[in-house]
Amino acid sequence: MIEKMKFLSITGPKDDIDRVVDTYLSRYEIHLENALSELKTVKDLRPYIETNPYKEELLKAGELMESYHELLPEHTDRRLKLGDAVQLIRSLDKDLKELTDKKSVLVNQRNELQASKDKVVPFAGLNYSVKEILGFRFIKFRFGRISKEYYEKFSTYVYDTIDTVMFKCEEDGDYVWVVYFVPEKLADKIDAIYASMHFERCFLPDEYEGTPVEAGHVLDDRISAFQKQIDEADQAIVESISNRKDDLVAAYHVIRTFSTNFDVRKMAAVTKHDLHNFYILCGWMTQKDAADFQKEIERDSDTFCIIEDDHNNIMSKPPTKMKNPGLFKPFEMYVEMYGLPSYNELDPTILIGITYSILFGFMFGDAGQGLCLLTGGFLLYRFKKVRLAGIISCCGVFSTIFGFLFGSVFGFEDIIDAVWLRPQEAMVNLPFIGKLNTVFVVAVAIGMGIILMCMVLNIINSARVHDTEKIYFDTNGVAGFVFYFALSCVIILYMTGNTLPATAILVVMFLIPLLIMFFKEPLTAVVEKKSEKIEGGMGMFITQGIFELFEVLLSYFSNTLSFVRVGAFAVSHAAMMQVVLMLAGAEAGGSTNWAVVIGGNLFVCGMEGLIVGIQVLRLEYYELFSRFYRGSGRAFEPYGKAAGEQ
Repeated sequence: MIEKMKFLSITGPKDDIDRVVDTYLSRYEIHLENALSELKTVKDLRPYIETNPYKEELLKAGELMESYHELLPEHTDRRLKLGDAVQLIRSLDKDLKELTDKKSVLVNQRNELQASKDKVVPFAGLNYSVKEILGFRFIKFRFGRISKEYYEKFSTYVYDTIDTVMFKCEEDGDYVWVVYFVPEKLADKIDAIYASMHFERCFLPDEYEGTPVEAGHVLDDRISAFQKQIDEADQAIVESISNRKDDLVAAYHVIRTFSTNFDVRKMAAVTKHDLHNFYILCGWMTQKDAADFQKEIERDSDTFCIIEDDHNNIMSKPPTKMKNPGLFKPFEMYVEMYGLPSYNELDPTILIGITYSILFGFMFGDAGQGLCLLTGGFLLYRFKKVRLAGIISCCGVFSTIFGFLFGSVFGFEDIIDAVWLRPQEAMVNLPFIGKLNTVFVVAVAIGMGIILMCMVLNIINSARVHDTEKIYFDTNGVAGFVFYFALSCVIILYMTGNTLPATAILVVMFLIPLLIMFFKEPLTAVVEKKSEKIEGGMGMFITQGIFELFEVLLSYFSNTLSFVRVGAFAVSHAAMMQVVLMLAGAEAGGSTNWAVVIGGNLFVCGMEGLIVGIQVLRLEYYELFSRFYRGSGRAFEPYGKAAGEQ
């Protein structure tokens, strides 16, 4: 169901807005509208513009909460005053900034040392002081690497013919790290030869002590010393947060609340008088909250509230707030996925909850698997509040019921007797069609009943918005209902071997509704007393009407047959479990492989349960919702403390 809404206009002295928000509105759910937009006809109004004084502290608190969320509790009972909360955030932000800056310097220094180590490590095979090499004056040296392919070619064909000394240091999968020395006068020529061999030069800084191995050890010690200081800084940060974690969470919530309450000004308007300025807030409350709020402010001489009962006098449309029993509340997820109902529309949550669960149970009828879905879904919904789990739990109830009706427990059909029928075995003889599985017939009958019910709901929804065409002349209106109901009755009578009504009655029941749907536009114009011009002339009107009528008849046929899949899945589920039991050896009468039975049941529950769930949702959206539901509503979004605490 949809909560009844009241539109409130709240006013009082301009400087009193914070008290009103904190004292009253913070304890009620109110969907605020822009007061200037709602009061366009009122003169001498201007926006309420003030800078939020809590914006900076809220930003700092939010960054701290996000950066250190792993160290913080989700909730706390700690309570802080606003001043204490602001002081805490400023102090904690300052302390953490000092610690993080110190850590950042240490990390940069460590990374520089690590980079130096990474440069010298490949030359560990050079047993000579790096610092002395870097001090050579008359001999040029080059540190670098060369690919293995070119190194072998260079060593074989070139090295012995040029004036250079090369030391091989280390090698990996692709490269050989080397150092070569050349006389200063021949450096350019030798460098060119090495370059032709794709030699890649490396530049070492002048900061190494001893050989590359010794330098690496020295750097490791220095890196370890910096890492120790970094770890100490991390520990200090963790301790700083841990010692004040409850205070931080409490401070964040306090500042967020005050900031949110202050931002109510964005939706308010103020008068332009030089003296005695007033604020005006406009918004929607539920009928109950509006009555409680008005009663509460009766003795408040500075706060005034006007409740507008006639929604036609209001610029904005009422928002939608759904309120359903706890059993059906998870199904609101499916409604929201399609679109929220408008304020004057029927809430389809209970309908989708009942039809979805029944159709799922029919298609997935197994007492054992149903109990598993029921238990697992209930526990997950109970402790994790996952709405989909609540839907699965409801579906599990009907899967269990239909499991007993079909006599199936974890695929075994010899444990209990079928209360109703076996999906694979039950057959019925029908005129003209012949022998047909009973579950197909029942599925189509259920579908016809659901379609008729949706037509009734469309008539109710259309009546609420005074849409004459959709009430009386639409394919889902009165005319469509009469036609489809008559068609359903005739089919049932014929299939059960009963006598059909007289031809005259059939003509009236079929022909008149079709003619009404054919001339729906002119009839609507007559009822609404409007002049309706036929665009394109009478010929075009008749041609278009014939094609539309054919489409209508085809849609009735296809929509009805869509429910055959309900019976098909009921049969396929039983067939899949037979395959599982056959693979487990349970059908042969020998020893049963229970691992295969358990695994097969889990597989069927997961795979077929998902497929059935999607197929039922498709039926809900395309066969049910498309007939009566528009889903053009907007969500009720409470503003302020009450919304933030949800």
